[in-house]
Amino acid sequence: MLTILGFTMIATFLVLIMMKKMSPIAALVLIPALFCVFVGKGAHLGDYVIEGVGTLAPTAAMLMFAIVYFGVMIDVGLFDPVVRGILKFCKADPMRIVVGTALLAAIVSLDGDGSTTFMITVSAMYPLYKRLKMSLVVMTGVAATANGVMNTLPWGGPTARAATALKLDAGDIFVPMIPALAVGLVAVIGLAYVLGLRERKRLGVLSLADVLDKEKEQEKEEERETETVLVGAGAGAAAASGGSGDGKVRFTKTTGGSGSGTDAAVGSEGGSEDDDVDDVRLQGLDPNRATLRPKLYWFNALLTAVLLTAMIMELLPIPVLFLLAAALALTVNFPNIPDQRERLAAHADNVLNVSGMVFAAAVFTGVLQGTGMVDSMARWLVDGIPDGMGPHMAIVTGALSLPLTYFMSNDGFYFGVLPVLAEAGAAHGVSPLEIARASLVGQPLHMSSPLVPAVYVLVGMARVDFGDHTKFVVKWAALTSLVVLGSGILFGII
Repeated sequence: MLTILGFTMIATFLVLIMMKKMSPIAALVLIPALFCVFVGKGAHLGDYVIEGVGTLAPTAAMLMFAIVYFGVMIDVGLFDPVVRGILKFCKADPMRIVVGTALLAAIVSLDGDGSTTFMITVSAMYPLYKRLKMSLVVMTGVAATANGVMNTLPWGGPTARAATALKLDAGDIFVPMIPALAVGLVAVIGLAYVLGLRERKRLGVLSLADVLDKEKEQEKEEERETETVLVGAGAGAAAASGGSGDGKVRFTKTTGGSGSGTDAAVGSEGGSEDDDVDDVRLQGLDPNRATLRPKLYWFNALLTAVLLTAMIMELLPIPVLFLLAAALALTVNFPNIPDQRERLAAHADNVLNVSGMVFAAAVFTGVLQGTGMVDSMARWLVDGIPDGMGPHMAIVTGALSLPLTYFMSNDGFYFGVLPVLAEAGAAHGVSPLEIARASLVGQPLHMSSPLVPAVYVLVGMARVDFGDHTKFVVKWAALTSLVVLGSGILFGII
């Protein structure tokens, strides 16, 4: 019964958000609360939620201050050279921009933290996608899939969990998997190339200078239209009082509408063109914005390098590192209190959106784990493995890692399910090392799971609907995972 309710709860959540019948935050809270009552444990809902919130609170704190930190770094121009370098390589070609997104996400993923990867990638690429009117869902999908492949690094989490759960050396698990993971990364770049060709076909090859010139022309046209509105309004008033005038009044924009044509497509992928006016990140290509701090560039670069190094070396808990870094960055770059308040207000929308998603996800994970649904689903899947598949338990583990790491947290899979799979494999002579390596192949899909807090950073900063992201990325991420699994089998690693 718990198994059926668990799968039904997850399916209900995914269907409702992909059909846009509920917002992700509402779905993450209300659906598990309802199913908790169905299970007959409604009286314990508070305990489950508090436990889930307690588990994810450090993550939420880290994300809050990380968004502030990287937001300030964007404001002061730390990533402007990166954007210019990408522009020089991409030449405003959509295909090159999508491939550049995959490469940037893969490189930044070397720090081992998905949230940081997404913040840096979105910060650098978002202005390009918005200005060239490219699909933001393509950006989030490619970034998530590339990070999923790189998330298998020994310091990224899954490999360390597998090593701990099976009492193995992380190096023995990861190093032999490098060829298969390299093929997976090539597959992501190939996917980016194909998606980029689609965007090029839809938009054509542009030049940033042309885009900026068009924007300037639009601004001038809007100014002229505004003057026409005023003149027309005056003429209309004169006509009403007996004077003459043609009474023609032109309006520049209509806000709040659903939009049509290209504008509507852009809106469905992460915000309408009207949002651009208020989106501070679109100033990322403005070399004259007031928040730039060119004299402090190397200080900010050094501070960021020290921060990432400290994260990798685990000198302090990550939330503490970002808290200290954000406070220092604000104080040095914006010593005046009003300026600090202005910067905090500028990024408050992202902070509230992402942290709200994380705490809402705490309800979902708390109910899944507290009611025993996760354990029941895992046992059902493991018990359903035919005895004849025993000698092929490594392949079975790789195949099961796709759905299990999507529907479960990494901790639940690696510490709850993997030991059972390894024990079943050992009974048929399958090495625990093979089981551990196979367990990594589901990570490209895992990184877009609704149970992963980092994905809310990605869609939140990119202003992409989580349902749109899920519909787009699941098929490509699953295909990438299967490529890694197939490569591991072909190379004899699994």
